[in-house]
Parts: sequence; structure tokens; C-alpha cells
Amino acid sequence: MSHLPLIGLSLVMMLFTAVCVSANPSMLPKHEGYPMGKATDPVTGQSLSNDPGQKNATGTKALEQAAVVDDQHSRQNLSPNRNDRRLLEKPGAGLLPKVEGPQIKIEPPVKEATKMQADPKD
Repeated sequence: MSHLPLIGLSLVMMLFTAVCVSANPSMLPKHEGYPMGKATDPVTGQSLSNDPGQKNATGTKALEQAAVVDDQHSRQNLSPNRNDRRLLEKPGAGLLPKVEGPQIKIEPPVKEATKMQADPKD
């Protein structure tokens, strides 16, 4: 049996470990903080949050930042439609709009139906 796969797996695991160890937390994005504030444990007196001096991430600033996050890729940039210049009124879903010029009327696809008699011979 060849030792090459075992050596390759060992090298990959050492490389992954080195990358994890050298991660720099200062490269993470800054945020407003955790909602715990300066809360401490009543028994041991230790801090209950990772950054006890930070303010809560609520309020108008946090809401504004959350609302702006996806603006660029979720905004609609529709080109003007030349057919919309004729519109006078949009009555709603399922109804044709009123337009300048000839009015279009859509007839139902079936005007009358034929009735078949059941012939149970089974």
C-alpha cells in the first residue's frame, strides 16, 4: 500500500491548522456590539459578553444599516416601456388597463359547452 495518500492528507491537515491559527480577528467587520452590555455573572462576577464595553446593536443606526445592506443588488432599474405612455388607468389584477387609442377586448376562449351523456356499459 502506498503512503502517498497518507502523507498528502497530513500535509493538507497541517496547512488547514496553520491557516486557522493565523486568522486575524482584527480583519473581521466591526459591529455595534452584543446586547449584553456590561452584564456580569452574579455568582462569579465574570463578564457575560465577549466585549463588555460595547453598546447594544439596536436603535435607528442599526436599523438604517440593516436597511442599506442589500440596496445595490436588490434595487430595480427598469428601462421605460414605450407601451406605458398610452396608459390612462391601471384598474388592478386580472383587468385590462384603460389606454389612449384603440381599446383591446379579450373574448373568453369558450363561449358555450356541449354536454355529453354518460354511457356506463361496464
